[in-house]
Amino acid sequence: MVNELSCVVECSDLLGEGPVWSVQEQTLYWVDIVGRAARSYSPSTGQRREWSMPSEIGALALRTCGGALVALRSGFALLDLHTGALTAVCDPEPAQPDNLFNDGACDRAGRFWAGTLHQDEIEPLGSLYRLGADLDCTRMLSDLVIANGMGWSPDDRTMYFTDSGHGRIYAFDYDLERGELSSQRTFAEVDERDGVPDGLTVDSDGYVWAALWDGGAIRRYAPDGKLAEIIELPVPRPTSCAFGGPELSTLFITSARDGLDERTLHEAPLSGSVLALETAVTGIPEPTFGA
Repeated sequence: MVNELSCVVECSDLLGEGPVWSVQEQTLYWVDIVGRAARSYSPSTGQRREWSMPSEIGALALRTCGGALVALRSGFALLDLHTGALTAVCDPEPAQPDNLFNDGACDRAGRFWAGTLHQDEIEPLGSLYRLGADLDCTRMLSDLVIANGMGWSPDDRTMYFTDSGHGRIYAFDYDLERGELSSQRTFAEVDERDGVPDGLTVDSDGYVWAALWDGGAIRRYAPDGKLAEIIELPVPRPTSCAFGGPELSTLFITSARDGLDERTLHEAPLSGSVLALETAVTGIPEPTFGA
């Protein structure tokens, strides 16, 4: 597969994460976790927008009725994209102030899934939560080290979820109607010498694209978990990816510069920018949060 790579948003995100493409708006949304901001970019117009957050923001999802849902250190909140106003929904971990959200995604029934981690990123104190359209929040997994990227197969029968602390992407049988997980197994494991699996997305052929933190690459896995392709990147810390563009064939890739020394930043000046990979495949339209 021939891939063409470019930088579409040259910026200095400390910890860019969670890209989401709006088909309706033809606009890319993403977050800077450490920079405490949500951002957007419209390729057709070049317009960029930013919404400042009161704390770290781990992920966002666009809402079916307009606006966005965000996962902050203080819990879930609704974001008015016109005024920037936040409305608190719930804090699933009020007794764990040292935990924060790290990544999230919507399933195709309109539920939002998001995971947490302890700020030291060592202890298994994180959890994975499911927020329903009725705003009911349920803990689905616990004892996670670094809850991270997630996505679903095209037929919605498999959910993929990453615990970066274990260096693994897991697969689960998924019941879309009930929003339930079962039969956890290892889908792919990355040797720590090659980096750490971070955010991911799934294309229309069922292949999983995963960013490798400290690996400077995107890995593409076949539905059976076999490594199909490695795409080298000009940044050491890609964080996540999502398909977008008019044909959903552009893979947008967020990245980070937080924690990199001056020499590395000099050698990889695009760290913290948003990259775009033109591919020969297509993604699946990103679901919206149904509340």
